[in-house]
Amino acid sequence: QVQLVESGGGLVQAGGSLRLSCAASGSIFSIRDMGWWRQSPGKQRELVAVITDSGVTTYTDSVKGRFTISRDNAKRMVYLQMNSLKPEDTAVYYCGAELRTSFLTTMKFYWGQGTQVTVSS
Repeated sequence: QVQLVESGGGLVQAGGSLRLSCAASGSIFSIRDMGWWRQSPGKQRELVAVITDSGVTTYTDSVKGRFTISRDNAKRMVYLQMNSLKPEDTAVYYCGAELRTSFLTTMKFYWGQGTQVTVSS
C-alpha cells in the first residue's frame, strides 16, 4: 500500500553531478524522517543523508559539502543533489522513510527499490 520510488540514478564521470528523487505514495497519514542510504557490493548499507519533517538535515562525513538533501512535504518527495561525485560514491542508493499509514498506527520504516549510481574515474 505504501510505495517509495526512486529515480535519477545513472552513469556519470568523476566530478559530475546527479540528482536523485524519491516519491512516496499510497496510504500515508504522515511522514517523519526521509533519507537516502547506499550500498556497494560486499559492504553494508550506510546512511548518506536524512532530513526530518521540520527540515533538519544530517549527513555522513564523506558527503558533507558535496551532497544536499531536501524534501517537499506537500508532494511527499525527497531529493538528493550530488555534486563533485567520486568513484567511491558508486553504489545502489535507497530511499527510506519513517511514516504512519493512519492516526491509529505507529511509525514504520519503508524502503524504496533502489537506483544505481555509477561514477567512472
